Amino acid sequence: MPSTSHTSPTVVSAPPRLVAFDLDGTLAPSKSPMPEPMAAALRALLDAVPVCIISGGQIGQFHDQVLSRLNADDQQLRRLHLIPTCGTRYYVYDSGEGNWRLIYANDLTPAQGQRACEVVESQARRLGLWEEHTWGPVLEDRGSQITFSALGQEAPLDAKQAWDPTGEKKGRLRDAVAALLPDLEIRSGGSTSVDITRKGVDKAYGMTRLSEVTGIRLEQMLFVGDRLDPEGNDYPVKALGVPCRAVDTWEETAALVTDLAARLAARDRS
Repeated sequence: MPSTSHTSPTVVSAPPRLVAFDLDGTLAPSKSPMPEPMAAALRALLDAVPVCIISGGQIGQFHDQVLSRLNADDQQLRRLHLIPTCGTRYYVYDSGEGNWRLIYANDLTPAQGQRACEVVESQARRLGLWEEHTWGPVLEDRGSQITFSALGQEAPLDAKQAWDPTGEKKGRLRDAVAALLPDLEIRSGGSTSVDITRKGVDKAYGMTRLSEVTGIRLEQMLFVGDRLDPEGNDYPVKALGVPCRAVDTWEETAALVTDLAARLAARDRS
C-alpha cells in the first residue's frame, strides 16, 4: 500500500495524471474559505492536470469554501471534479451551461434518513455527547448523507479541535450507531462529525467512480488529505491503493501543490 512521510516532496515515481484533495484541513481551515495562496496554487495545478475535491461536505460548502475563492477560468473549471458528501455525489463543470452537472447521486431514502437521525440523536444523548450549546444544526440531512456535528455546523475551529482531540468520542458514537444501523455506512467525519451514507459508499467509492469517468487509473492519481489514519475518513482512499500524501494544514498543501505544479509545467515545456 502506498504511503509517505510528511517530509518527502512526492509519493509517486511518475508525475500524477490527476490530483485529488480532501477539503477541510487540507485545502482550507474547517468550514472556512480557501485562502488565496491555496487558490493560486490550485489554479496553477489545474493548468497542468485534472483536479478532484472529495469531502464530507455538501455541494453548497464546495461553492462557499472553494469555488467562490478559486477565480478559475472555464478551461480550468473543466478540469475540476467535485465529489461532495464522501463520494455519494459527483459533479463536473458544463461550460456550455456555465454550471455544475450532477453525474450521479446515491441518496438515502426518506425512511433511511429519518431513522439515521433518530438513532444518532438517541445514541449521542445516551453517551452524553449531545451538546446543548451549539453553533447551528447538529443534524443535517444532505440527501445522500446524514451528518452529525456535535457542536453544530458553524462551530468555531478552536471549539471543534478541543471537543474530541483523540477521536475517542466520535469513535464511541460511530460504533454505537453502526450496531443499530447495519444496513448503512457509518464513519467518523471531520473533527466533531459522524457521517452516514448508503452501505459501501465512501471516498474509495468516489475515487473508483472518478477513475471510471476520467479513464485515469487509480495508481496514476495522487490523493492529498489530513485524515489518512485508520480512523480517518480519508483512509478508504489509502486502503484502495491510491498513492497518498498526508498533510496537517492547508499551508503544507499549498507548498506541496506549488512545487508539483511547477514541476509539471517544466515537464510540459520540455
